[in-house]
Amino acid sequence: MAMELAQVIAAAKQGDKQAFYQLYQQYIGRVYAICWRLLANKQQAEDASQEVFIKVWQQLPAFRGDSSFATWLHSVATRTAIDHWRQQKYLRLTDRNEQQWAEQEQQVGQTAQTVACSGEMAVLEQAILRLPAQARAVFVLFALEGYQHQEIADLLNIAEGSSKAQYHRARQLLQEWLADE
Repeated sequence: MAMELAQVIAAAKQGDKQAFYQLYQQYIGRVYAICWRLLANKQQAEDASQEVFIKVWQQLPAFRGDSSFATWLHSVATRTAIDHWRQQKYLRLTDRNEQQWAEQEQQVGQTAQTVACSGEMAVLEQAILRLPAQARAVFVLFALEGYQHQEIADLLNIAEGSSKAQYHRARQLLQEWLADE
């Protein structure tokens, strides 16, 4: 019989690995979804998801419960994925050649086919993955995760106006692509 969430959190805060594993099992799907949508790369999303739970294990004793555990975890996941996204963006600028770009695009397409739902959702997920990295990050954070443009600007270190412009750009591209489908 599973413990109540508050009891599980309290036990995990005291170092109970079984309780923490129960939290992991309950929330890994949500965490992975956030990371995958932002990073558009299966391996990086898996790495970021694992890093999220390492951070949660380390920071859990400081969790005061001012917000729900799910909200706090969502924040940790989003920030971790954005850190990975920034690193990925930096690496793209310094290490990419054309063959690597083609390989990544192929991998993203395969991942979308594997992970995406069926029908229209699959088409939408694939279209989101086609967005330029920054436009995708803004779109996912605003439209799917519910962040405000000022919060997105702070997270991505861009101006609020840039966040709005990137969101507008993402919507335009998605509308064009989905109209063609």
